[in-house]
Amino acid sequence: MNTPLGITQLEQFDAQDSLVAKRDAFVLPPNTIYLDGNSLGAMPKVAATRAQDVLATQWSQDLIKSWNSHSWIDLPGTVGEKIARLIGAAPGQVISCDSTSVNLFKVLSSAMLLQQGRKIVVSQAGNFPTDLYMVEGLSSLLGQQNCQLQLVDNNELESALTEHVAVLMLTQVDFRSGRLLDMQRLTQLAHEKGILVIWDLAHSAGALPIELDACNVDFAVGCGYKYLNGGPGAPAFLYVAKRHQADVVQPLSGWMGHKTPFSFDNKYDKAPGIEQYLTGTPAILSMSVLDAALDVFSDVDMSTLRQKSLALSDSFHKLVKQHDALAELTLLTPLSAAERGSQLAYQHPKAYALCQALIKRGVIADFRAPDILRLGFTPLYLRFRDIWHAVEILADIVQSGEYLKAEYAVKHKVT
Repeated sequence: MNTPLGITQLEQFDAQDSLVAKRDAFVLPPNTIYLDGNSLGAMPKVAATRAQDVLATQWSQDLIKSWNSHSWIDLPGTVGEKIARLIGAAPGQVISCDSTSVNLFKVLSSAMLLQQGRKIVVSQAGNFPTDLYMVEGLSSLLGQQNCQLQLVDNNELESALTEHVAVLMLTQVDFRSGRLLDMQRLTQLAHEKGILVIWDLAHSAGALPIELDACNVDFAVGCGYKYLNGGPGAPAFLYVAKRHQADVVQPLSGWMGHKTPFSFDNKYDKAPGIEQYLTGTPAILSMSVLDAALDVFSDVDMSTLRQKSLALSDSFHKLVKQHDALAELTLLTPLSAAERGSQLAYQHPKAYALCQALIKRGVIADFRAPDILRLGFTPLYLRFRDIWHAVEILADIVQSGEYLKAEYAVKHKVT
């Protein structure tokens, strides 16, 4: 028989945790268990320090000189290289700029222009909506005869890869279920059919080891405010494999993507490398905060982080199974480590109310329509003892029927 998991054993896990000191690098509210780092990462202390320095010294005192004296102009590349280390990319292939949606539009356009004669973009039927909206937007510009979205279920992905497909656009970790796709296998299968591949790393960058170069990925995008802890609305990033950079063209040809922006040439001449994907002036305040936040990862081994992530979610689900009161929770996330991101998703007919009741009790989770309670596990600041207390509170909420109160059914704008 399986031995029940208890608080004593979880506290032993904390004592053996090589990442335990990283918790001190974050500002964490008292009496709060934060299980929503997959939606918005907690604030690193260095982020506040950097923001204050940019406001109190760089902008206020050095004014426009700061573009040179504080290297503001280099921030997109500096931040991009810090992210590159976390996603398995050699130098010169990652840049930080804009939002994930805008960056996806850029790389999707580039990919389609490389695939003359092909028009189909294949993606998961349950992919994050903005990814699908971007394809629809490009299709409205190019016409259905040049760009057409084809949605398939995960179990149909491989059969959908034919010589007629231009681009395979996938999210590595599904935002609802937490399912992790096999990047290497799917990229290889697509390439065998001459298909270019775009990976959305929004729910995987900073949460698990990624090897873009080793998997021969063509393009990738991701955001800076989830596991990378860059703050709400932090700049996103994009990756373009070096082998494509000489041939690609992206449609948002702003002045910062020019090879010599300050020549103010009337004719656009793209930068030769990844810088060609810049568009407008970088958002220095938010990018400076992201730059500082990424330093938290400077001495973190991503394999170690991944092991802790899996152990945290394993512990959570085991504790859920130990409570008869939680039998109505149906796990959507695969239990196999090879197929699981850094979150767990449970179906429940009153998932929204459960989430609101948890938040009221200091356990911050989130809800995804129509009936999913989603819990993220961020190893840099989450402890094993937090897992115990979170499940105990969840069980008490269900057993007592507290979540059935009318106040918890009131929908907010952000869920």
